[in-house]
Amino acid sequence: MTPETLLYAFTFPLLGVFLGLVYKGVDRRVSARLTSRIGPPIRQPFWDVGKLLLKETVVPENAVAWIFNAMPIVSFAASMTLLLYIPFGVLKAPLEGYGDLVVILYLLTLQSLAMAIGGFASGSPFSSVGAQREMVLMMSYEMPLATVIVGFAVLYKSFSLTTIASTPVWGVAGPLAAMGVLLLFVALLVVTPAELAKLPFDIAEAETEICEGMLAEYSGRNLALFYLSDAVRGFAMAALEVVLFFPFTLTSMLNLNLTGTPYYVVEALWFLFKVMVIYLLAITLVRTSFARFRIEQASRVFWVYVNIIALVGLALVWLGV
Repeated sequence: MTPETLLYAFTFPLLGVFLGLVYKGVDRRVSARLTSRIGPPIRQPFWDVGKLLLKETVVPENAVAWIFNAMPIVSFAASMTLLLYIPFGVLKAPLEGYGDLVVILYLLTLQSLAMAIGGFASGSPFSSVGAQREMVLMMSYEMPLATVIVGFAVLYKSFSLTTIASTPVWGVAGPLAAMGVLLLFVALLVVTPAELAKLPFDIAEAETEICEGMLAEYSGRNLALFYLSDAVRGFAMAALEVVLFFPFTLTSMLNLNLTGTPYYVVEALWFLFKVMVIYLLAITLVRTSFARFRIEQASRVFWVYVNIIALVGLALVWLGV
């Protein structure tokens, strides 16, 4: 591992926290504008985290204290590790070649599991109901997510995100496989708000029904860690979709003759722009346009419709290879 990679490994997770909070602020602002409201300032998530860090961390009397306190740390650590597997623009991921897409799937699952386990450990009936809903929802959307990953493995014969990013999928896939990749993209777009527990799939939190569900008993530092984990995971999920489906570099598209620092800066800004577009389409627009589903409705959407789309896409990719 080169010194540059080591520097990237330490700095990008910190940058990911900053970008995750910025994107969360933009999401809230744009969502408010779409519903004819002014909305909070983009810096509001930074204030929220600062306020939570200053508040007392309360542990319920009936909670399993060590599990209750450990799960926010596990969730935050998983989200930070997730960033180390995703290439940033033209920069390779620091942990490239160490499992990549397979590990990413596990890390995404680990974050949801940490929240569910923390909910069960809190001893609150609201949290237990939310954790049960989260487990049901996980069993619903993990299947199409895994199908998308298998589709790329079939196409590239590799799980490496760096390999996928260096050769855009639309140039690798033939006409039939390209149709399959398009279906996989649609499936992943639908999975995204569920993976991030956003409307219409925020059933496990449901403020008006079960008082934030799994997070009902969390406060102070613990709630801040879950908040940061959610922000980082949102950025990472959108970045993952960019790397898989739209890894085109601006310099190659416009035939720009850039080298050195200008090259990396331009490509980084282009990457962040693409992530912002995906974030707004897959998260902001969806959660603003739909009301919350019931748990059986959400399960039906994934087990029937999204699964069919993903499996048909996988079959087309396999036939087109």
